[in-house]
Amino acid sequence: MLKNIDPLLNADILYALAAMGHGDEVVICDANFPADSVARQTPLGKLLRVDGANAPRVVRAVLSVLPLDTFVDDPAGRMEVVGDSSSLPAVQREAQREVDAAEGRAMPFAPIERFAFYERAKKAYCVIATGEARGYGCFIFKKGVELAPDAPQGDAQ
Repeated sequence: MLKNIDPLLNADILYALAAMGHGDEVVICDANFPADSVARQTPLGKLLRVDGANAPRVVRAVLSVLPLDTFVDDPAGRMEVVGDSSSLPAVQREAQREVDAAEGRAMPFAPIERFAFYERAKKAYCVIATGEARGYGCFIFKKGVELAPDAPQGDAQ
């Protein structure tokens, strides 16, 4: 057991998150998402799993160690509800609260059309499947940088 590391973050997930670079993306998806087939197309090439937790809880765990990219407009995205792009199901509202808490400010999800989400997910660094049974519990996060307290605050790219 490691101190101050969320217990949902197993060794494979920690490795993948650490291996990601600035601008790489991670997908956190529900049990309905074609996670295995999509994950095989990512740079990591295999599916990561957290079967016993819902999507918002996995979002909390991942964002406890993953900084979001502050150099882009939309570092957090959600799959749109088909036929109602403005709808926010409960699972997405719960995940939004986790994002806002992790960032210490409001950081609204950017909506991503379902098929565009699938295509973008194939280009992500990795896919983490959750035990989320509710539909539309699918999210994409772009990794940023965490500057050391004494680091220059210029361009971190």
